[in-house]
Amino acid sequence: MASARLKILLAAGALAVGIGGCADLGYYWQSVNGHLTMLSAARPVDDWLGDEKTPAPLRTRLALAQRIRSFAVQQLKLPDNPSYRRYADLHRSAVVWNVVAAPEFSLTLKTWCFPVAGCVGYRGYFQEAEARAEAARLAAQGLETSVYGVPAYSTLGWMNWAGGDPLLSTFIAYPEGELARLVFHELAHQVAYAAGDTVFNESFATAVERLGVQRWMNAEAGQPGDAARQAYQLFDGRRRQFRELTLATRRELASIYKQKEAPAHAAPALTALKSIAMQRFRDSYAQLRASWGGYSGYDPWVARANNASFGAQAAYDDLVPAFEALFEREGRDWHRFYDAVKHLASLPKGERRKALGMESTPTDQQQGETDG
Repeated sequence: MASARLKILLAAGALAVGIGGCADLGYYWQSVNGHLTMLSAARPVDDWLGDEKTPAPLRTRLALAQRIRSFAVQQLKLPDNPSYRRYADLHRSAVVWNVVAAPEFSLTLKTWCFPVAGCVGYRGYFQEAEARAEAARLAAQGLETSVYGVPAYSTLGWMNWAGGDPLLSTFIAYPEGELARLVFHELAHQVAYAAGDTVFNESFATAVERLGVQRWMNAEAGQPGDAARQAYQLFDGRRRQFRELTLATRRELASIYKQKEAPAHAAPALTALKSIAMQRFRDSYAQLRASWGGYSGYDPWVARANNASFGAQAAYDDLVPAFEALFEREGRDWHRFYDAVKHLASLPKGERRKALGMESTPTDQQQGETDG
């Protein structure tokens, strides 16, 4: 028992590095403790389904999650392993809270570097208060910061020997399409991972989730008039429109920030241009929101939008079209697609971009300025 616990501690310690941050003792401990707490709360889904105390709505969601999990293996050829076959109730809104930070005139996130995972542009905390304290510390250094809750994270398959990544209360109640999207996304991280290239990793997983949910909805959500399909189409349509808007704003900001090498006295002009771009973004969002009949789901994001939040979102978007094109080039064959992505992950970062047909992304162009 002691030996097994030591192994879990060591594995969780490695995970702590992966969650995001340099390994000072306090940070390391909160990561280990938080992950162990999550693991200890997880029980096999079959146990929950067989427990008469399990609320009926939760039982229904867990059964749906297992259908999604089977679909991921059978139709998307994602890993068939212990992940997402257990469930934990965390009694909180997020599993971790990520901190991201960027300079005043850059979309490139500050990065934290460590073994195995390489450098990532976020630092995760199992306690929201600790995340906000870190954000305040970074803001005091002149960085723009953002803190956001994360419903799930991937251990990249390293913890499958200990039960794998569990289903969590933080996302189990998501609408059907969103639940499928999240499971597909997180499992994709177990297929391929390029150390130190967050944009590559997240864009790949986002491409898998988009392609996967399309198949799930077509195969499992019933007829075109099915409520789950309609709800997802409405939700995803709004999300795509919002991402198009934020992409346009990122491009505008990146163009402005290219001028930051100008003499110091030019800073006020850059500030003015940045302010105009941000106001244009807010005005455009207000028009978009009105076209949605007043749907306000993105209001909190827009209210706090800054370089850090734009930079964080870029990781999930920038290379998605390139991965979708790669899927088509590989004949829409999942095995061939994954093999191609694994090969790309083995290449140096610059070669990856060229192989994907992209010399660089807006966030690549300033990479390295804020490594920490």
